[in-house]
Amino acid sequence: MAAYLYEKENIQRLTQLKELAPEQLETFNEFNAATFKDGALSKREKEIIAVAITHVTQCPYCIDSHTKAAKKAGVTLEELVEAVFVTTAVEAGGTVTHSTHVHNARDKEATDVLYARSNLKHLGELGKFAPDGFKGYQAFSAAATKAGKLSTKFKEIIAVAVANAIQCPYCIDVHTKNAGKQGATSEELAEAIMVASAVRAGSSYAHMANMIESYQA
Repeated sequence: MAAYLYEKENIQRLTQLKELAPEQLETFNEFNAATFKDGALSKREKEIIAVAITHVTQCPYCIDSHTKAAKKAGVTLEELVEAVFVTTAVEAGGTVTHSTHVHNARDKEATDVLYARSNLKHLGELGKFAPDGFKGYQAFSAAATKAGKLSTKFKEIIAVAVANAIQCPYCIDVHTKNAGKQGATSEELAEAIMVASAVRAGSSYAHMANMIESYQA
């Protein structure tokens, strides 16, 4: 048995899936291939999105494989860093926007609807009671999504993919609207979301290597 839980060699265990679950493996591979082919978004753009999503799933195998795939597709390290900072900002935003539920929990007159768009009007409460941190978050979020090596439009497309990956309805709403304002099409957003779906599935897939390693040790 490997001395470490995360060794690159562990991934070789996945070759056993051909015998353990051949149909599931075949359809997973087809799903993955279809998701990453050129479409409204290029394969290059999709690999950038994939690297951003791997930092949501925190799968080291996926970070390694998609970073290498992105590099092979001509993506620069600067572009990848900017993409992952979008992930960081959306992750922060998910926590910030969910603070509105704390406000509602303390309000005896609050509605029973947990996820109302109008909840976002209560974000000022967080700024009121933690002003320095809230201002810092706002400045960071703005910096993470402004144009750099990647355009603002593409960063908002990434943000929509991340928002779906972290399952934050507020983030999905805000960044979908922002992406639309930047000219993102329904096709681009749909393909970005499918990349997020494939990478989330890929994280569970890749971690089967650890399961097989543990079982057969």
